[in-house]
Amino acid sequence: MDLADVCAHCLSLPLVEETTPFGPDVLVYKVGGKLFALTVPEDFPARVNLKCEPGRAVELRDEHAGIIPGYHMNKRHWNTVVLDGSVPSRLVRELIDHSYELVVASLPARTRKELGL
Repeated sequence: MDLADVCAHCLSLPLVEETTPFGPDVLVYKVGGKLFALTVPEDFPARVNLKCEPGRAVELRDEHAGIIPGYHMNKRHWNTVVLDGSVPSRLVRELIDHSYELVVASLPARTRKELGL
């Protein structure tokens, strides 16, 4: 899975917006105004930061060399997935979905209702 696939998958999820709050060099994917994925397109190899349940985050890091603690993020709740082919595409999609679902679940009930989530 390459960066274009990651961006396309993020944007395929309901009510996701792509923003650049940290400047034009960082793409941020949000749902309900909250971040669930971010990437710097100029990085090589490409990588994406994704929110993750803390216990699972550690397990994933132990199992995959291409999953490391979240760069410039709370390392308990975020992983960086290196898109160098070492992490299977199916797992990358699953981790994007997991991050999205964690953020949606953390939104206030009123916000989820207003968004239809």
